[in-house]
Amino acid sequence: MEFLYEYGLFFAKTITFVVAIAIVLMLLVGAAVKPKAKKGEIEIEDISEHLRTIKNDFLLNTLNKKQLKEHNKKVKTDIKQADNAESKPRLYVVDFVGSMDAHEVESLREEITAIISIADPKQDTVLVRLESGGGVVHGYGLAASQLQRLKNAGIYFSVSIDKVAASGGYMMACVANHIIAAPFAIVGSIGVIAQIPNFNKILKKNDIDFEQVTAGEFKRTLTMFGENTDVAREKFKQEIAQTHDLFKTFVSQQRPSLDISSVATGEHWFATQAIEKGLVDEIKTSDDALLSQQNERQIYKVKYKVKKGISDKLALGISHSVNKITMTLISKFKSVNP
Repeated sequence: MEFLYEYGLFFAKTITFVVAIAIVLMLLVGAAVKPKAKKGEIEIEDISEHLRTIKNDFLLNTLNKKQLKEHNKKVKTDIKQADNAESKPRLYVVDFVGSMDAHEVESLREEITAIISIADPKQDTVLVRLESGGGVVHGYGLAASQLQRLKNAGIYFSVSIDKVAASGGYMMACVANHIIAAPFAIVGSIGVIAQIPNFNKILKKNDIDFEQVTAGEFKRTLTMFGENTDVAREKFKQEIAQTHDLFKTFVSQQRPSLDISSVATGEHWFATQAIEKGLVDEIKTSDDALLSQQNERQIYKVKYKVKKGISDKLALGISHSVNKITMTLISKFKSVNP
């Protein structure tokens, strides 16, 4: 028991020492390296080549010798024809997986800018693989505006929904010329929600005063710590209703055939139901959308990737080292005290 006690004490001191060193190193790095604006670069992935590789690998493992010989001849012929033929029209693929604050729009704007700068509106198209349950209005409003830039540039684009495009996600999707969705993808939720806890009763119960000074009658409506009034609640409801009206107007402008009064109730539907209401145009996964165009178009995925600075890399390395040391110590401790 005495040995276990001493080992446990040693273990605790070691963990404390390692964590302290890690914190000091992080602080030193943060102080030494001046903060700079993070820069990134556009990465291009040849999806067409990826699909061809998958097909060829599968055939190589399933064809007999005679079939394989014929296949290789065909591949060589196809390559020669491709070299002699004019370049295919292009399909640019962009992925957007949105969070609550829609910070991913920073990458989206770079990707859209890159595509607009090189795409030929007469023949090139764009597919946006979208996944988002929505979030803040201003963030998703900007994201929708980024997609609108494609339309303004005369570039035809589609949105593919494999899992969910609800609320702010649908605000983005409705901008597209064509919306496709997997059968059980969640679509819609054209509504606005705001909720806030109030701790005023708890503060009063514990004799804690809360002071809030504003200039302007409605600078602050509902509050977390003050006592909310009926006037403030009514004003807050009006603001929510105004935002909802703007949302409905935006969707109606993008998809004028919609019966907006029946779909802007805040409800969501599966894609097989949403297509009946006109919220989507076709039931199809993004995978099928790509496969259906692999012979007619050269497909590229466009991604904006932010470069990690020295401080980011060092902090990540320190974090990994601390985790490794911690797990090693824990495993040793368990081996002694099972």
